[in-house]
Amino acid sequence: IIEEVYSTLKLKPKIRRIMWSRRAQEYETKIFSGDPIKISEVVRDLFRKSSQAEQSYSERQMFQIAIERLAREVAAVEKTDYFQSTEKIEQILNQK
Repeated sequence: IIEEVYSTLKLKPKIRRIMWSRRAQEYETKIFSGDPIKISEVVRDLFRKSSQAEQSYSERQMFQIAIERLAREVAAVEKTDYFQSTEKIEQILNQK
């Protein structure tokens, strides 16, 4: 399942052109589903490279919640710590 998470992170972000409040609701549902693949979709979609446009405060907050949850899942499965798994996730995201 972790390989599937990494594959999801490597995909192109799906940016839906609907109001933020509606997207935020969908993202929250995915984050709190506990499904690492759904959480990785949120991380992928909300990730911004430093060269990209700024995110709103609520987008950044939502991204933080998602990446923390995902990193904890990855750390548990790969038996590493939270910081190593966060670094690995960010490396994958930055390769796009």
